[in-house]
Amino acid sequence: MDDSNGNGRDQMLDMFIFESNQLIEQLEEIMLETEKNGELNADNINEIFRIMHTIKGSSAMMAYNNISKMAHSVEDLFFFIRDKKPQNIDISEICDLVLAASDFIKLEVLKVDEGKESDGDEKELEARIKQYLGLISGKDSAPEAAAAAAPAGNAAQSTDEQQIKTSEVPPDDFRYTAKLYFEEGGQMENVRAYTIVRNLIEFTHEAYTYPKDLINTLPELILENGFMIFFATNLEESQLRPIFEEALYLKSYELTKVDSYQKELEKYNLAAGDTTKVNDTDAPKVNPVAKLPDQNANKSSTDPAASKGSKLSLISVNVNKLDNLMNLVGELVISESMVTKNPELKDLQLDNFNKAARQLRKLTDELQDIVMSIRMIPIAGTFQKMQRIVRDMSRKLNKDVEFVTVGDETEVDKNIVDHLSDPLMHLIRNAMDHGVEPEDERVKKGKAPKARITLTAHNTGGDIMISVSDDGSGINKDRIIKKAREAGLLTKPESELSEKEIFSFLLMPGFSTKEKVTEFSGRGVGMDVVKQNIEEVGGSISIKSIEGEGSTFTIVIPLTLAIADAMELSVGNCVYTLPTVSIKESFRAKDEDIIYDNDNNEMIMIRGNIYPIIRLYDLLKIETSVKKLNEGILIMIEGDNKTACIFADKLLGEQQVVVKPLPKYLIHYAVKESGIEGCTILGDGSISLILSAKGIISRII
Repeated sequence: MDDSNGNGRDQMLDMFIFESNQLIEQLEEIMLETEKNGELNADNINEIFRIMHTIKGSSAMMAYNNISKMAHSVEDLFFFIRDKKPQNIDISEICDLVLAASDFIKLEVLKVDEGKESDGDEKELEARIKQYLGLISGKDSAPEAAAAAAPAGNAAQSTDEQQIKTSEVPPDDFRYTAKLYFEEGGQMENVRAYTIVRNLIEFTHEAYTYPKDLINTLPELILENGFMIFFATNLEESQLRPIFEEALYLKSYELTKVDSYQKELEKYNLAAGDTTKVNDTDAPKVNPVAKLPDQNANKSSTDPAASKGSKLSLISVNVNKLDNLMNLVGELVISESMVTKNPELKDLQLDNFNKAARQLRKLTDELQDIVMSIRMIPIAGTFQKMQRIVRDMSRKLNKDVEFVTVGDETEVDKNIVDHLSDPLMHLIRNAMDHGVEPEDERVKKGKAPKARITLTAHNTGGDIMISVSDDGSGINKDRIIKKAREAGLLTKPESELSEKEIFSFLLMPGFSTKEKVTEFSGRGVGMDVVKQNIEEVGGSISIKSIEGEGSTFTIVIPLTLAIADAMELSVGNCVYTLPTVSIKESFRAKDEDIIYDNDNNEMIMIRGNIYPIIRLYDLLKIETSVKKLNEGILIMIEGDNKTACIFADKLLGEQQVVVKPLPKYLIHYAVKESGIEGCTILGDGSISLILSAKGIISRII
């Protein structure tokens, strides 16, 4: 049985990396919220304890002992805080320790993800956490908390002696039976079952499972029949439920307190020698091959879907599979276009064919919408990472900064979100280091002592606009021009440089106005990376700044890179494609509406407003016989909050197109700035360039 994910890596490892990263993100969000509010509430304490307990169990199962030990030390700390409710805790110190632990775990998981050894030394940070635990508990150490976190007492046993024996069960222990079922689609149900048992067994004096050998049981059999646990512990039912409820993809479970489960053990042929082992050497290293005996006769008659603990049905999917699915949908759209727009069908009366073609178009549209929605994820996770950067830099730079996010529920394509993290990180660091002044300087300028950085996201048609604003010192244009002059970057007299051209120097490789190299800036690396990463996903960046008041960096990127509704238009013998989100209206010009400005530039008056006219054949250097405005078609387009009218020969009709990126070597020729943002394949198999409304307008306005 193949246990890889298609990339040559074990699925269990992928699951560990994915779940650990998710839990660490949750942990950081909780700690940043705690630090902001200045209090640690009961819900957050329980959630942190749950997160650390889960990471501890899964990392121990995968034999990453340094991660497990780090998680265990934080778990001990919050076990004490939860149970003893000490009044002398320092929120700032708690946040520092937990965030340091999360950084350690994050780094170790990254090493594992990159195929490296998880070799980080946890001892120093673990000692700091234990020292703080001793401080708030009034003791030099905290053996009480450590012992309480493992009531079975197995932490004192050696690895080879961690098998629980029936004779060791205290007489006042409670006995429980548990029947568990997993949701479909989670995969590796045998490993998930093992993980639950391993987390539970830390708190038991005796435990039996059916099937006996979970790891070597086929996952599909556990998915179909569920699995059972019989165990003895001194914990109450309410204390046990979180262990089950924290398990991912668990559809339902039945936990029952019983006087004895001896009959069940006999029923399933489980004897004292079958007690479950909890040593680290049990971590699964082989593919499941053993078959489970027929359990249909033993299956509970209770409907698991109706049991307690029912959860929302979710499934995690490898993003490569989503990419392949999107590519297939794109090819389907192209094939549908090639069939319905086939030149051989021109001028034929095909009523039934056209009816079937419309139905096919409807189905491909619905399929595209579904696939697109699967790939769309909120940008909140990326915004959350930026909050951590602001928090850490505020402390290191001794700057008091309020971080505000707006629109973090905005959804963007998964691939685009992946490309956003680095650019936003550079912009935030730039705002913290270059933009925001120290508190004493702000007070002298009459500003509020506390600075503000605002991260905003919102949809604008088919694009998403993300801006990073600060109320700092702004950008000094003279310093930029001086640096550009020294670097030999000036191509025209300084007096002729526009504000946009001056700020564009900041986006050039190696350009930095920072005189002193610091931990965060001054090395000439950063803003050019921002521009490069954004352009890779078809986006652009603009800068606005008022010296003394602050700066705003605005990123505009498409919501998705895949499929778009567009209008085909002809200019001479060429066919171009224009996204419909850029089009406001189209019309034929009347001679009496045409006016000219002082520089003899053509303008048109529409409903009392005047718009410039851009002749595409002039802009793109194309020969055409249609040059009179009343013979062709005017299309009003909008981009970057500016409006203009472009002149083309005629409109050919609306078409759904698959957006293909331009070859990378064309980036050096500023093709996007000239008004071309991509290409697509038409129904007849020819290639059409996709026009950018923003790029076209920026050339003349």
